[in-house]
Amino acid sequence: MAATRNSRPSDPLAAVAAALAPRLIEGTRVCIALSGGRDSVALLHALVDLRATQWPTLRLSALHVHHGLSPQADAWAAFCAQLCLEHAIPFRCERVTVARDAPAGLEAAAREARYAAFVACDTDWLLLAHHRDDQAETLLLNLLRGAGAHGLSAMPEDRPLATRGPRVLRPLLHTSRAAIHDWLAARGARWIEDESNSDIRYTRNFLRREILPAIVRRFPGAGGQLAAAALRFGEASDLLDELAHIDLQGGASGFPQRLAL
Repeated sequence: MAATRNSRPSDPLAAVAAALAPRLIEGTRVCIALSGGRDSVALLHALVDLRATQWPTLRLSALHVHHGLSPQADAWAAFCAQLCLEHAIPFRCERVTVARDAPAGLEAAAREARYAAFVACDTDWLLLAHHRDDQAETLLLNLLRGAGAHGLSAMPEDRPLATRGPRVLRPLLHTSRAAIHDWLAARGARWIEDESNSDIRYTRNFLRREILPAIVRRFPGAGGQLAAAALRFGEASDLLDELAHIDLQGGASGFPQRLAL
């Protein structure tokens, strides 16, 4: 399983095609979670290219979640709307309310509001633009929180979003931030920069800007290795779930009823 996952193409266009192709059937609806940032804009451009060359009947749409936290939030929504208009992609902007004084913190509150909008999205697949470096950051963050095997598997490529709603797919999860940047810049594409991404008061930004660069200076290629480790943790977590299910059913195929895990 690991060899198959790690053999995914790293070019953004090829990566999106490889991830989406086995999941498409006639009439499949695909929605991009479009923030307007570099990664989601790259995902949109890749899908536009694939619609033009391989999947002319692809039912493509975009969803922008307006958190209202930045003074630029309205401008970001307008940018996304214009980008979708240029490429004939149906666009919806969902405004959410984020509690700035939430006990779990602003990052967690924004994520909760965003995912509530995702669950309500009327589509078959919701595509998120998380990439390999995001995966490395998530693994490191969860490790520092003391997570077990499930948490250390970080972000799965494909999963149900909830008991209802669309499935989530992250087609760029094996592609580096640098590869996405270079591919999009070569197209002369525009994207927006969220000023909060430079604020290291936020934990993920601190890891991204302070901790991971220091690790990479000592261990070149650490980002890719951390992401690969997350995949292996994911495989281990899946296996543990399967064995636990066998145990719950009373054992089968020679497995004991109680596993010493």
